[in-house]
Amino acid sequence: MKTLLSCLLLVVSLGLQAQIQVKVMDQVSNLPLANVRVSNGGTIQTSNASGTVTFAGENLRLLFSLEGYERLEQTFQAGEYTVTLVPSVLNLAAVTVSAFDSERPLIQQAASISRLSERDLFRFNENSPVQAFNQKAGIRIEERAPASYRISIRGSSLRSPFGVRNVKVYWNDVPFTSPDGTTPLNLLDLSNIKTAEVIKGPSGSVYGAGNGGAISLFSQAQVDENRLSMDYLVGDFGLSRFRLGLSQKIGEGGIEASYVSQESDGYRDHSGVKRQVLQLSGYFPVSEKQELRTQVLISDLNYQIPGALTEAQLAANPKQARPGSVAQNSSIDQQALLLSLGHTYRHSDQLTSTTTVYLNTNAFENPFILDFKKELGFGYGARSKVRYDTQLGGKSLRLIAGGEWQKSITQAQNFGNRAGKADTVRFADQLTATQGFLFQQAELQWNSKLLFTLGLSENFSGFEIDRQVDAGGGKTGLQTRRFDPILVPRVAANYQLTSSASVYGSINSGFSPPTIDEVRTNEGSVNLDLEAEKGMNYELGYRMGLERFNLELIGYYFKLQETITTYTNSNGVVLFQNAGATDQKGVEASLDYAFLRNGKGFVRDFLLGTAYTGQFFTFDNYQKRGQDFSGNALTGVPAHNVVSRLDVRTRAGFYLNFTHQFTEEIPLNDANTIYQDAYSLVNLRVGWLKTLGDWELEIFAGVDNLLDERYSLGNDLNAFAGRFYQPAPTRNGYGGVKVGWRY
Repeated sequence: MKTLLSCLLLVVSLGLQAQIQVKVMDQVSNLPLANVRVSNGGTIQTSNASGTVTFAGENLRLLFSLEGYERLEQTFQAGEYTVTLVPSVLNLAAVTVSAFDSERPLIQQAASISRLSERDLFRFNENSPVQAFNQKAGIRIEERAPASYRISIRGSSLRSPFGVRNVKVYWNDVPFTSPDGTTPLNLLDLSNIKTAEVIKGPSGSVYGAGNGGAISLFSQAQVDENRLSMDYLVGDFGLSRFRLGLSQKIGEGGIEASYVSQESDGYRDHSGVKRQVLQLSGYFPVSEKQELRTQVLISDLNYQIPGALTEAQLAANPKQARPGSVAQNSSIDQQALLLSLGHTYRHSDQLTSTTTVYLNTNAFENPFILDFKKELGFGYGARSKVRYDTQLGGKSLRLIAGGEWQKSITQAQNFGNRAGKADTVRFADQLTATQGFLFQQAELQWNSKLLFTLGLSENFSGFEIDRQVDAGGGKTGLQTRRFDPILVPRVAANYQLTSSASVYGSINSGFSPPTIDEVRTNEGSVNLDLEAEKGMNYELGYRMGLERFNLELIGYYFKLQETITTYTNSNGVVLFQNAGATDQKGVEASLDYAFLRNGKGFVRDFLLGTAYTGQFFTFDNYQKRGQDFSGNALTGVPAHNVVSRLDVRTRAGFYLNFTHQFTEEIPLNDANTIYQDAYSLVNLRVGWLKTLGDWELEIFAGVDNLLDERYSLGNDLNAFAGRFYQPAPTRNGYGGVKVGWRY
């Protein structure tokens, strides 16, 4: 009997020893965090009032998550530990970004990078990314009509009468920008994005073409729980949005699925939107060293185009569509499919390689007042990179090398438009676009404070226009344009003044070839003489990240040569030309302050932030059709923009998000004779968010344009016949509910 009791006591003793106890603290306030969800892949527990959670076993990988904080994943042996969670309000010294394919804390990065957290993205109405990105310094997304986006990073939208150009976009490491330089950002729903990183200014040393910069969008990194969720939102102007989501663990990996359906009648006549998006993604660790990621994106988008108005039409009735838009059913109907496969292999602690391949298809119809465009396209490509950490003369050296290649083939036809139906074919082409580049980057940690970066890419691009039909009797056959190989260097350095402050400087080269839409216009002409824009950017920055206070100050000078600008002919067709150069001097300042973070009273968080953008851009040596516009302000760019934010969270679950944006007047033509007036936008969202056991519930409501400003969020530049204005919605409200169940 004594032997049996001794054995039992030994087993109990061993069981008691084999456990993991973790205390979870707030990194800023150093206070314990209650209600933190902690998962080991099978069991989910919640930290108690003292921030403590206990798991039986050892060598467990635990995932910590709490609304308002960055997720943390870490492996623990048996014992007692303390971990800290980083607040989602950006801590420059703690949050790592992956820009330039180098994962380092933002305070160590020698580049201007804005990071948007999940909380940043969902501070507004969730039916578009516009307001979320516009709260960051130097970034402006315009919306000429619902779902018709135009991105301007440091004034990069000058050559974009519509669509996203001159900016490289990636989604989960997949090149989302086509090889012809255009980006169908409106195919994504906001729920397909959890975080985003925006590199401002030329980034061609790693990302290829695009003088504006690069945007990396990320959905959920991996599946860490079983969860079913549903969202429903309604609002003014017939807005309705429904989302259904599923996360399912499978072994160490899992799958995610989401379906979103969104509809809106729009503020203006003939400005309705219908969009359905289905996303399937999988994360499958093959072993400790390698993992596979898969993605399927299916998007069906239809939106009406009301068209721009003259000043007189705007004053008479801002809701009206441009005459002819309704009769001709001016709109876009687009269906797209994207498939991708990614593979990561950790060869050793020093060497990691990642490769992503993709293919897509695209069907596109665009009846317009002047014509009817149909396109059917197919594309494929790959991006691969290797990272190697080593030593050079006793100093840490990180080497990054890789390449990217894309190709697209499009059957494009232009017809006459008879009451919204395709009439006789005018011309038909097979369009082929290719782009590729190799990149290399070295990062040398000279000492504990100084980090040097040297990058270089070699870029190749071209397109073919094979005219198969020309009803006007013009030239048919193959026309080809190959751009000379372009070397794009980058030199940068970051110096850490203290553990919480740093300065950096960089010199970046950039280039941006014309897109096929700029070379081949809607009226059938082909301009093979357009040259690639080339630019050089000089930049200095200062960052400070304290426990409650973040500050970022940036100054830059960008010199752009062979600037591509737009003009409109007498038929209303937008054409393009190289027009001299531009001088772009700018300053950006961002400040965030947490008056209260994880407070013990009723108010848990009280946060303030502001972002200032100063853009003093002018034309240099710019002549157009006998007129000299040298020295004029750059078209479509406000000189000043200020965004202020206030966020309040309570322990009871109530929250408030308040945003004010002031935008200075905007020149709408190269002559600087027509301006949009300055305006102030106020957006407000309130809600209640609570975790109730395995359930999550959020109820919210908000108002956009609270001051009922009359403004345009996407003007037409250098418009023919004075049609500059695309009126944005007046004051409008919305409300919704979100339900989540973990099982």
